[in-house]
Amino acid sequence: MNKITPEELLQLADDKKFLVIKERLSEENPIDIAGLFGEIPPERVAPFFRLLPKELAADTFVEMDSDMQEKLITGFSDYELHALVDELYVDDTVDIIEEMPANVVKRILASADPSMRSDINEILKYPGNSAGSIMTTEYVTLKPTMTASEAFDRIRQVGSDSETIYTCYVTSKDKKLVGVVTVKELLLASKEKTVAELMTENVIFAYTDEDREETVNRIRDYGLMALPVVDKEQRIVGIVTIDDALDVLTEESEEDFSKMAGVVPTETPYIKTSVLDLWKARIPWLLLLMISATFTGAIISNFENKLASCAVLIGFIPMLMDTGGNSGSQASVSVIRAISLGGISIKDIFRVLFKELRVGLLCCAVLAVCNFGKMFLVDKLLMGRTEEIDIQVMLTVCLTLAVTVVIAKLVGASLPLLAKAIKLDPAVMASPLITTLVDAISLLTYFGLASVFILG
Repeated sequence: MNKITPEELLQLADDKKFLVIKERLSEENPIDIAGLFGEIPPERVAPFFRLLPKELAADTFVEMDSDMQEKLITGFSDYELHALVDELYVDDTVDIIEEMPANVVKRILASADPSMRSDINEILKYPGNSAGSIMTTEYVTLKPTMTASEAFDRIRQVGSDSETIYTCYVTSKDKKLVGVVTVKELLLASKEKTVAELMTENVIFAYTDEDREETVNRIRDYGLMALPVVDKEQRIVGIVTIDDALDVLTEESEEDFSKMAGVVPTETPYIKTSVLDLWKARIPWLLLLMISATFTGAIISNFENKLASCAVLIGFIPMLMDTGGNSGSQASVSVIRAISLGGISIKDIFRVLFKELRVGLLCCAVLAVCNFGKMFLVDKLLMGRTEEIDIQVMLTVCLTLAVTVVIAKLVGASLPLLAKAIKLDPAVMASPLITTLVDAISLLTYFGLASVFILG
């Protein structure tokens, strides 16, 4: 059956065909329903939402944006809110709470049962960038002495309230994690085999206070569907599932992209972000870069008198600064990506610098030769500036270009690694900062060489 459209949904409601709406919506995916609700007037969403079966309603609610969630919660009765919260997984409830104002949070917590409220508060106490903050406390635990048959009885008993049942976690009497076993391994084993015989003892896990990005990278590297999270005593307290890992990777990528573009990261979608919030996100970096440009201005001013005697040099400054900035940005983006994928660390800095040195030498050779040809054919002959642009000017510009490109590659490669070493986000050292630094270096190099070959 074709997916229901917003226009069709509204028309069915106007015709009071609510049974048809309920049947059609029940066949849709929660993500599609959330998208559908986002395309109709907000004030008309609640009646449609109430037509959804409990489990589908909870899954759909999780996929909605925070504004729509808040509007629905405000319109819910205490009974309706309790029924919804009762169907939500703990980690999804925590994600919703973090986006809601205080008055809505109080209603959500009041609607949760004591056990769920305790789990929510437990997760909320962890730092926002830790593994503990993204874990769920709903998972399946087994005892080593259980048989495969008893393990399935246990899975049937608690599985409906667990976020995943494929991977089960084996714990000792004091809740310490001693192994993992999959449903596949249990299913293929004889009923009498014990969990201890089937489990894998070498468990990949994360600590509650471990950085969440490192945690999700571990899930990716080991190809896991879920990763157990333990406390300092090795007691399992939760798991991070693949869907939460994907959310974190998306958030981290967006955050890095913002920082690399010189914008303070924000979680609000662009279209819903106010002009004032966008201004707040952009102005700090713009002010910093404007102030840092004072150094390049000071360098030019210092050579102002000498430049007056050879004004042709001024025309090549933008090209040199832009090429240097672009070269540094290329290196920094490559290194930042390698750091985020776990491919390199600070101990690899000399290997990285040696690689970028060779890349820089190859790039500068091609750029210098091409620029020499361009200056000779275009600037000197085609534009008729034969007296202004002589061999000394061309050599000065091309040598500066070569030196700038090599230095820019080294600076662009080293700064992200150094930032990582001192516990800063490598993305902070991306384009804007590197470009400003390389601009200053290129000007000093340019005027230094010009002083030797031309200005005297």
